[in-house]
Amino acid sequence: MKKALIVVDYQKDFVDGALGFEKAVQLEQAICRKIEQAREQGEEILFTFDTHGDDYLQTQEGRNLPIEHCKKGSDGWQLYGKVEQLRCPEDRCFDKPCFGSWELGEYAREQQFDVIELCGVVSNICVLSNAVLLKAALPEAKLIVDARCTASNDDEMNEKALDILQGVDNATLQGTEPSILVAEDLAPSETVRMDKSLLLGFITREGSSNSHTAILARS
Repeated sequence: MKKALIVVDYQKDFVDGALGFEKAVQLEQAICRKIEQAREQGEEILFTFDTHGDDYLQTQEGRNLPIEHCKKGSDGWQLYGKVEQLRCPEDRCFDKPCFGSWELGEYAREQQFDVIELCGVVSNICVLSNAVLLKAALPEAKLIVDARCTASNDDEMNEKALDILQGVDNATLQGTEPSILVAEDLAPSETVRMDKSLLLGFITREGSSNSHTAILARS
């Protein structure tokens, strides 16, 4: 079975730079574990880079989001933290001037991957866009998006994106091996979406034993 891990836009400007947000910072360890596991299992690892030039503010995206970011070659364009350290010279990288990458989809089709897992940011924009393109390129491939390894600066939009991804290919899950999930809090919709065969239990800082999430977990 041919597998690929795609790390989407985990760049400094999206993590702690011009468009950064705290939940993106918190993804670093989980994404690093994905990369290390994929490397151990001999999977291909691909990276996408949101990439803009001096004309960004004149583009449609720039007019809608007039915050310069991810200018090619800048510090903010680089991968964040340990993720950059884990990237190897042989890993294929895709620069993309917009949300989705046609080149990535074409490459995936050429390689005929059986399973494709995506992680990174932003869930409701570039992760979602590339998941849809990949499904169109490889309709028989299994798509996986681990909800622990993607995020948005808008929690509501993140939830909506995960719902859409689940509709695309039942694509979201909390992990690939049985585990205990640790989180600040869990929404009832997140709890319902979890694959119970992979969940040994969960620990949250917020909530109570009588919350909707706890009641759903016991059902």
